[in-house]
Amino acid sequence: MEFGLSSEQRMLQDAVARYLAEQSPLRHVRDIAAAAKPCSPDVAAGLADLGVPGVIIPAEFGGMGLGLLEAALVAETLGFSVAPAHFAGAHVMAPLAILLGGSDSQQQAWLPQLATGAARAAVAVSQAVEVRDGVGVVARDGWLDGTALFVLDAADADLFVVADTTGALHLVAADAPGLTQIPLTTIDKTRSVGELRMTGVKADPLPGGGGRTTRRIIDAGRIMLAADILGAGTAMIEQAVAYAGTRVQFGRPIGSFQAVKHMCAEMAAALEPCRSLVWYAAHAFDHAPDESTLMACHAKSHLSEVGRFVARTSTEVHGGMGFTDLAGLHYWFKRIGLDRQLLGGPELVRNEAARVQGWIAA
Repeated sequence: MEFGLSSEQRMLQDAVARYLAEQSPLRHVRDIAAAAKPCSPDVAAGLADLGVPGVIIPAEFGGMGLGLLEAALVAETLGFSVAPAHFAGAHVMAPLAILLGGSDSQQQAWLPQLATGAARAAVAVSQAVEVRDGVGVVARDGWLDGTALFVLDAADADLFVVADTTGALHLVAADAPGLTQIPLTTIDKTRSVGELRMTGVKADPLPGGGGRTTRRIIDAGRIMLAADILGAGTAMIEQAVAYAGTRVQFGRPIGSFQAVKHMCAEMAAALEPCRSLVWYAAHAFDHAPDESTLMACHAKSHLSEVGRFVARTSTEVHGGMGFTDLAGLHYWFKRIGLDRQLLGGPELVRNEAARVQGWIAA
């Protein structure tokens, strides 16, 4: 059996890659970061023209009707280009929550808008990942109170998918009375993370948004973050190899030195096997759901560790230049760092994988 990409999947990934190479070069990323805008409206509009917001939304709602593997390919490409754009929360987790747990009326109201990019959604499920003292959202008779941290793709959202302390999901309009949105500052200037504070906020519960649905969207989000790391790590390796081939010391390119060769080879040897891990985790989400949570945990935790190694080693290959804005490596370095922590750091996720396999008590 050959497990590879179809021609259609490659065409999708190539189309997104070409668009980002042309419309979101590093100078554009720098401009967005300098302006303190976590996402570029121009990039968002271009991705909408390509159909990216509706990648997993069925055709009946105006989407592309593709699977999580195709979404992972898009996430990988966004990570490679360190694109300042929403994706994991807005275009995967949020529509998936409505698809899996929403009523017919909720699906009809929101999915067509999300598919075209006319509306944007954000996801607040950190409480379902890790319980924090003094933080959490309590639901009472359709009203929400409390605080939600690390809201994915929070900037400019029209809708929030919020998990309460029981794991149930609710839809909250961005302009709902009693809702306060607070941007959170992270090391990564290419993504938007926020905090929600709710005092008597009217919510629209997802009738099928219980623990199983919440679990599924967290799995999907972790796979998207792993794919993003894969793309970012690939870009960092390519930049390190290119630099090693042009930087001259002692009258010869540094890439000719055995130590530098080993550093580049070790990065490639560590990252390349991760590609099949991410692909299979995304494939399992749609076609082997019993394996989905375990594979999502494996992908997220392993890519978090490999990504950190690649980010550090690529920077070291560049020497002192690696720490400068001129090289721009720090954008990928910081992106990998944020991916590592969102939806659970590697230690927490490995612990969860152990529980799934029955190695430790729930």
